[in-house]
Amino acid sequence: MSISEVFPNPTAKEVIFQIRFPNLFYMENKIGDLQLKIMKEFPHSALLFRRQIVFADIGPEAKLEDISSDSDRETGKKIWQFKSDKNFKLNVLNDSLDITSEYHKTYNLEGGDKFRDIIKFVLDHFFAVTSIPIINRIGLRYIDECPIPSKDDSTFRTYYNSIFPLDRFNLANANEMDFKTVTKKDKYYLRYIESLRKIGDEYKLILDFDGFAENISSEDCLTVTDDLHTIILEEYERTIKEPVYEYMRQRRDG
Repeated sequence: MSISEVFPNPTAKEVIFQIRFPNLFYMENKIGDLQLKIMKEFPHSALLFRRQIVFADIGPEAKLEDISSDSDRETGKKIWQFKSDKNFKLNVLNDSLDITSEYHKTYNLEGGDKFRDIIKFVLDHFFAVTSIPIINRIGLRYIDECPIPSKDDSTFRTYYNSIFPLDRFNLANANEMDFKTVTKKDKYYLRYIESLRKIGDEYKLILDFDGFAENISSEDCLTVTDDLHTIILEEYERTIKEPVYEYMRQRRDG
């Protein structure tokens, strides 16, 4: 079946959109203009620093004071972070931009706030400020936490069309299971991961879909993202069965 409804209890726990682009030396001078344009959706801001830790073998005779502490040699990145009053945020770096949401329940369906609208809102303003002509990589990733009501092969097969080798390894005896593939989908790519994980007192099936494309014109960015979403949705629909749809129709308050 093709998903055409907004579920009150979706299995998707986190969705991430990212673009990577050539390092922009002028990004710091553009951030203020971008902040003003997106402030309506992202009123909270912070400047973060991501440091890289370098380990070096300096030998037994070296002294602590001999180790250089020149800040100009330290590696790290500035992150301009903008947060919504709802549960999603935007990170901007000199060479990438990402939007992470735990709030949205649909990408583009009517009946709920659309993640696509936020992507478009950010990209329109970002490209207007930076005038970037080319995107090195576009990625759209969904992480789903799916129910396993009973940890046995029969129930699991009722809920999922899984890649797991259940004919060889009994689910009831497994503490963990993992499957990963990176495959080409026409001109795009998909990284697909299935994982059996114990979260709290319950076992869950974690589905991780990461669609990406490379070397895209900035004006085609949203169209490519739409295509990636379609690829991910098709794979999700191939994996889950009717009991999962019924689970997602149940409201979290029961």
